[in-house]
Order: sequence, then C-alpha cells, then structure tokens
Amino acid sequence: MVTHWQERKATGDTHEERVATALTTRGWTVQRCGQGTYPAPIRHALARTGSALRQFPDLIAARSSELVTIDAKDRLPSTHTDRYAISTATLNASLLFTAAHAPTPLYYVFGDMKVLTPVEVLHYTDHALRHSSGAYHLVSTHRAHPFDEVFGSAVVRAT
Repeated sequence: MVTHWQERKATGDTHEERVATALTTRGWTVQRCGQGTYPAPIRHALARTGSALRQFPDLIAARSSELVTIDAKDRLPSTHTDRYAISTATLNASLLFTAAHAPTPLYYVFGDMKVLTPVEVLHYTDHALRHSSGAYHLVSTHRAHPFDEVFGSAVVRAT
C-alpha cells in the first residue's frame, strides 16, 4: 500500500528531476541535496524533530560564478488552485537558510515552473489572505516569475 508520504515523495522527486533538467539545459550544473538524499534512518529521525534541516533545499546549482539553491515545490493534482501554498515551517526555515547563506539565493520552483523567493512569499502574504489554520502562506500564482526570467533561456546546442 502506498502511503500519502510516499505519494508526495514520488511527486516531489519527479518535479525535482524536471527542475534539474530545465536548469541543466540552461547551462547550470545541478546537484541534489537535502532530506530526499539522506538514508531512511536519517529521514525518519528528521521527521520526528522540528529541525530546519527538514526543509533544506532540494537542489544546488552553479553556472560560472553564480550559485543558487532550489526548493522544488510541486502539488498533488487535487490541490490545484490559483495560489501556491507554502507551509509556515518551510518559509521560516527558508528565511533562516537565506540569512545564514547570503548572498546565495534560495528559490521556490513550483509545478508550473514559476519562481518565487522566500522573501517574496513573506511580503506578498504579510497583509493578504492566510490559510485559516495559519499553517500555510497562500500566494497568488500571478505573483511568480517565469523560470526563464530567473535562470535564463535554454541553450540551443549546435548539431
């Protein structure tokens, strides 16, 4: 039987691979990192903590002297709306990560391949609609940036 976590992980892994491929076609060198790369005993221990390591970025990428980190955020089909939902725990960990590792930026790349930073999510939701539980920040999809605007256009290879 497939658990909800296994289904979410499979969806997330597929999205991470799609983002990594898109970055690679734009001249970035990409490496997976974060919780998804840890052995099962470490993932299980992390799941039982409040550690910000649970929300560590999924990818790190470099192009020339540029260095970025990516948190790939896809959603299951039943949750499609005109808003992105970012958990408060994820946003807080992302803001800490961004501060600790400045000037290396952290980007959220969503399932529609649009992009926001944690600071933008905080700004756009500071005085806007919040999830009734307070557990999520809801951001209108029209606030996000096109992938190519942030990471460049795909490089056409000569044949």
